[in-house]
Amino acid sequence: MKARNPWITYRTRFLVKAKQLTGSFTFTDDLGRQHSGRKGDYLVEFSDGVLRIASRQIFEDIYVPIVADQSQMRTNPGVSPGISRIPPARNQPLPPTRIAIGG
Repeated sequence: MKARNPWITYRTRFLVKAKQLTGSFTFTDDLGRQHSGRKGDYLVEFSDGVLRIASRQIFEDIYVPIVADQSQMRTNPGVSPGISRIPPARNQPLPPTRIAIGG
C-alpha cells in the first residue's frame, strides 16, 4: 500500500482509523489469519491495534468520516477543528434535543 494514502479517523459507536485500498492487499494477522481486500475496500485499525479489511459497501454504510471542513470553519467559527457537522449515519438515533420550559 502506498504511503501517500493517509489514515483517516471515522466514527460509528467506536472510533477507528482506516485507509482505502488503492489496489489488492493481503496480510496475515498475529493469529495467523489471512485478510485480503480489493481496490476500494478499507484497511481498518481498531483502538486496540487490531487490523481488519472491510468491504467498501459495508464500511461506507457503517462509518462516517470525521473531517475538518476548512471552508465551514471560516464561515462558522464555532465549529471545532477535526469535527464536521455530519448528520448521524443511517439507522442511528438522533441526539436528544434539550427543550427549555419557561417558568
